[in-house]
Amino acid sequence: PALCRLSRYLLSHYQKGVRPVRDWRTTTTVAIDVMVYAILSVDEKNQVLTTYIWYRQHWTDEFLRWDPAHFDNLTQISLPTESIWVPDILINEFVDVGRSPHVPYVYVGHHGEVQNLKPIQVMTACSLDIYNFPFDVQNCSLTFTSWLHHIRDINLSLWRQPELVQFDRSVFMNQGEWELLHVLSHFQEFSVKSSDSYAEMKFYVVIRRRPLFYTVSLLLPSIFLMLMDIVGFYLPPNSGERVSFKVTLLLGYSVFLIIVSDTLPATAVGTPLIGVYFVVCMALLVISLAETILIVRLLHKQDLQPCVPTWLKHLLLERAAVLLCIRDGRKFSQSRTQSSDISGQEEENNDSTAKLSNYSHEDPRECDVEGDVTPTPAFSGQAEGSALMQGILRETAAIRRLLEKREELHDAARDWLHVGHVLDVLLFRTYLVAVLAYAVTLATLWSLWRDA
Repeated sequence: PALCRLSRYLLSHYQKGVRPVRDWRTTTTVAIDVMVYAILSVDEKNQVLTTYIWYRQHWTDEFLRWDPAHFDNLTQISLPTESIWVPDILINEFVDVGRSPHVPYVYVGHHGEVQNLKPIQVMTACSLDIYNFPFDVQNCSLTFTSWLHHIRDINLSLWRQPELVQFDRSVFMNQGEWELLHVLSHFQEFSVKSSDSYAEMKFYVVIRRRPLFYTVSLLLPSIFLMLMDIVGFYLPPNSGERVSFKVTLLLGYSVFLIIVSDTLPATAVGTPLIGVYFVVCMALLVISLAETILIVRLLHKQDLQPCVPTWLKHLLLERAAVLLCIRDGRKFSQSRTQSSDISGQEEENNDSTAKLSNYSHEDPRECDVEGDVTPTPAFSGQAEGSALMQGILRETAAIRRLLEKREELHDAARDWLHVGHVLDVLLFRTYLVAVLAYAVTLATLWSLWRDA
């Protein structure tokens, strides 16, 4: 009976359409409090943040006061929200309304204090910066303001101290993808085109993404594929297996990018750094494949290629080999010196052979003229032996020229093989330095963002 009498007493002559002050010059101050319960979703493409908050309002209604002694010492009563005056405070960033559960009652104290407590599923527009994905930190604001009443009618304030609001995680569900860092609060006045000023209370919800899932599912597979590409340089370049191995890696990385394309956030204003990372890794794989094709083409059909140019031999086999600390350089120089000595000896032998052939080609009839001696049967047999010796010498010279030609081709092939080896080592170390510098830069950036 006391509740019924009090309710009739308070609402019998209550005018809910009028701001509840006895003097119209009195400002109604509404205290606001926000507690973040959960981060439901972050839509990077549409720039929408969905949160579930516990929202509390507190104001004084001068027409809802009573003496508890007249109503069985009642100090609080719950009244329907539709029966009393409620401030028209909205969230400016709202993009979808109607997802909040309806709470039909408010609490009223005997001094006129009204407490309106309700949960709200807030879908708000937020400028999301995904460049640091998956180590990104987002800062989204919830701006509470009276849509109609200016600051002389309705003013806003904080229900609790800013420090208590900032570090309050008592009701936050800390099991999702996002972690709540803190909630900052800020009061300000604003006016539109020199009109009356309005009061607004901003709550900045600062959240951070948990990167473990994306590190395991995105970064580690890419790192493993890049490591396998580096290991592939140890395959012999002249075997032909390196090209097929790197083509398989490139194909596997392309399939990997197709699979993870739906996982990466997409916006119209920017690309996350991890997307740039994947593109650069793909470019490095293509460069590695192009380098392998160049080396294989250089070493293919070495016997049919011309001799190595002198400038290339000086640049790679002497300068680059010493710079890269390749041990085969000294052996190669020694082999080249020995081959030059052997060629010099061969030239001497050629001269002696030529002299011998010239001597054998002298006409024996000259001796007959000088000595005036008639040929004998023994001398004719000697002439036949000399002709046979000349044929043997011609065949021997032909075989020798063939062997010398083959040795020259083998020397050119060895030169091209050594050039390809030195060039392969040079390009591999350049590629390795580029990959390491790229990895260290990204690791440093992501470490700084994670610890910020």
